[in-house]
Amino acid sequence: MKGLYCRVGVNDAEPKFVIQETTLSEVLGGHQVRVQVKACGLSALDLKLLEDVGIQRDLIPVGREVAGVVLQVGSDVAFFQPEDEVVGILPLDSPCSGLCDTIDIDEHYLVQKPEKLSSVCVAGALQDGLCAYTALHTHARMAAGHTLLVLDGASSFGLMCIQLACYHGVKVLTTSHSQQKHTFLEQLRPSVVRVIPVYKDSSDLMPVVLEETGGLGVDIVIDSGVRLQEDKEPEEMKLLPHKHDIISVLGVGGHWVTSHQDLQLDPPDCRLLHLKSASVSFLNPEVWTASSAQQGRYLHIMKDIVEKMSAGVLRPQPEEAVPLYEATVAMETVQRHQKKKAVVQL
Repeated sequence: MKGLYCRVGVNDAEPKFVIQETTLSEVLGGHQVRVQVKACGLSALDLKLLEDVGIQRDLIPVGREVAGVVLQVGSDVAFFQPEDEVVGILPLDSPCSGLCDTIDIDEHYLVQKPEKLSSVCVAGALQDGLCAYTALHTHARMAAGHTLLVLDGASSFGLMCIQLACYHGVKVLTTSHSQQKHTFLEQLRPSVVRVIPVYKDSSDLMPVVLEETGGLGVDIVIDSGVRLQEDKEPEEMKLLPHKHDIISVLGVGGHWVTSHQDLQLDPPDCRLLHLKSASVSFLNPEVWTASSAQQGRYLHIMKDIVEKMSAGVLRPQPEEAVPLYEATVAMETVQRHQKKKAVVQL
């Protein structure tokens, strides 16, 4: 049986993705489930995060968002039986690559997959759904009547945030990074209140948001990256908002949920946040599988995500599945951030 693994480069060299032979234990652990993988989502590896949590291996398994069919269950498994269709995210320290034909995974990382939901669709969108749910419910405590600003709403993560917020009666504003994305966002149903074309002029963000909210600002901001300095930023960062603009559009008691790992706030930024009694939260969805402290809550979130996808509340943009023999090239493209996501159909 073969799987895809990452060989980490030395001295900042590019990581290499290699196909390796692997085997499973003949005996299943008590709570383990053996799953035949039907589809696997590929996301960029955060090698720094793996190093920070002490996971250091010569070969790092690749592909963690999986959908498949249960083949066999351990003696203590309570929630699944053979032939169940399941979906889940392998933990950071899993020895298995999700691109193997068959994997062993603890039952507490899996949920039932609704029959009408395709394996390719759910494997490609599960991580973004988890990020959106964590940002809006866990961090921002979203409620009906709130006002939300989603930056880069046409991204797979941004789209999930918009759809989840609209479902809960939240007023949504978003930004677009190109004319094509602007048109796509304006045609969304349920519709957003305003699409702000920052690709034309990024300085439009603050005045437009304040105009739409009567000068009060928004309750929640979810970013897709932040500019820390006005100058010296590469060209692709110019579409991202400056941190001061984000703080300025926050209302009193607002929540800013950021994906920026190295966010630096200066004393004037902190002072403005203090005056608004606003908060900043860091979005790291890996905490759900890195710690078992809230395992039940995590499974509830996962179950709710797949049910909402099945019901059409969450409608991710379809990812074209690639065959297994193209997985190495697809992963290299994702790791270089030339593409956000790839899905492999097994």
